[in-house]
Amino acid sequence: MSAKTLILATLLAVTLLFLTLGLANPAWWWATLALIPLYLIAIHDLYQRRKTLLRNFPILGHGRYLIEDFRHHFRQYLIESDRDGHPFTHEQRALVYRRAKDVNDVLPFGTIQNVYGSDYDWLNHSMQPKPVQHTEPRVRIGGVDCLRPYEASHLNISALSFGSLSDRAIIALNRGAAKGGFYHNTGEGGLSPHHRKGDGDLVWNIGSGYFSCRREDGRFDPDQFRDKACTEQVRMIELKLSQGAKPGGGGILPASKLTRELAETRGVPMGEDVLSPAAHSEFSSPVGLLEFIARLRELSDGRPVGMKLCLGRRVEFMAVVKAMIETGIKPDFITIDGSEGGTGAASLELSNSVGVPLRDALVFVHNTLVGAGLRDEIRLVASGKVISAFDIARNLALGADLCNSARGMMFALGCIQARKCETNRCPTGVATQDPMRVNGISVPDKAERVYRYHQNTIKHLMELMAVTGLEHPGDFRPELFHHRLNERQVISYQDFYPWLEPEALCNGAADVPEWYAEPWQRAKADSFVCF
Repeated sequence: MSAKTLILATLLAVTLLFLTLGLANPAWWWATLALIPLYLIAIHDLYQRRKTLLRNFPILGHGRYLIEDFRHHFRQYLIESDRDGHPFTHEQRALVYRRAKDVNDVLPFGTIQNVYGSDYDWLNHSMQPKPVQHTEPRVRIGGVDCLRPYEASHLNISALSFGSLSDRAIIALNRGAAKGGFYHNTGEGGLSPHHRKGDGDLVWNIGSGYFSCRREDGRFDPDQFRDKACTEQVRMIELKLSQGAKPGGGGILPASKLTRELAETRGVPMGEDVLSPAAHSEFSSPVGLLEFIARLRELSDGRPVGMKLCLGRRVEFMAVVKAMIETGIKPDFITIDGSEGGTGAASLELSNSVGVPLRDALVFVHNTLVGAGLRDEIRLVASGKVISAFDIARNLALGADLCNSARGMMFALGCIQARKCETNRCPTGVATQDPMRVNGISVPDKAERVYRYHQNTIKHLMELMAVTGLEHPGDFRPELFHHRLNERQVISYQDFYPWLEPEALCNGAADVPEWYAEPWQRAKADSFVCF
């Protein structure tokens, strides 16, 4: 007798037994009715050809798939400790929730971190601390060619596109930014009406798809760009070369997911897949990149224009720096997106194994600009798992002028790290276009939480600055931060990384580490290909 016959015979025998028992007690007939759905499932499982497990174990095999689907949630809520959880720990998420709700965020009974374990970082305080400042100093963004410089906060909303996030989530973020006086990056999905509803300052992120400023053939449209960039709410322009979630990769929005509103926002036709190419079509060399940045600055009436990238080949970035020297054209800011960052869904290979992590990339970009004599003219923005004031302070010490946060701001909106972003089934309505789920977001409440999270995090940044005896956030230095290699070895960030002297690369200084000297020699201003 085959396995199929045996299983079906068993179900039939159980059904006949229940019917027989029903002659004595009719309640058994209801049990028989309950078996009918199981009987149908078993027949389906036995004759389907896609899953071997269900053919061999009909009905019972579904338990495996159910557990697999919910394993992340079981672990997150029932098993993991405060220091567990990926990509963000329970402690990190709880910190954002408490600060967003403006409730008590103090830590009782001491730290739960292993301060003698490897990879523990700390900041050395001063024996003569300063009074805590209650007003955040601003960061001026805009070089000599910029006619409309911008005064930025040290913490801002990173690139979050309408389409990736819901309309209510975008509106809440922008209203929070307006109340708190910090900027909101639109993400490469285009300049949507929802970004404009909160009157918050905007950084218009323009990717290779040129959404909201593209012609029918997908090329850049200067007229559309000028009309939208010259509105009061748009304060800066960011040209996206790559991002931490999928460095070097493009993207596609299937036609099946394209709504009329998304099509109008991005400037694309309905019924077709929306392509975001891996590379830009407006330039193909470092000089071309800078000329395009100059063109965007002119078209936007002198607004600050910068570029965003996840660092890859060092020689290519150095080629761009050499092009800055040769042409005299410089971006007003550079956003460094760490490979650990990014809200966009991507393949496991791109997410796990491509691109330089934030701290290493930040130090390299900072050092290269210092060695080329350009650092004072260009602001650096750090983006990658920025949650707490300590994260901001450490990035400032490693070379950043300010920071962006995407997932931190999403937590403030109510994100629970369900990791369903790519499925359109985000349970909190943040990363979905499902109207029923989106309707659960109360825009006034979430906007207030975004504002409070920013306000409280900046307050703690001012506190860290005071206990360290500093006058300004820009005074954080690498020698103040220490990193434990193992139980007996500790090293400061000053010694952990090499640091270049001003113009050391241009002068050919003998003490420039090979890590910098070798790619600098190969870099060419007219080509990204520098083998």
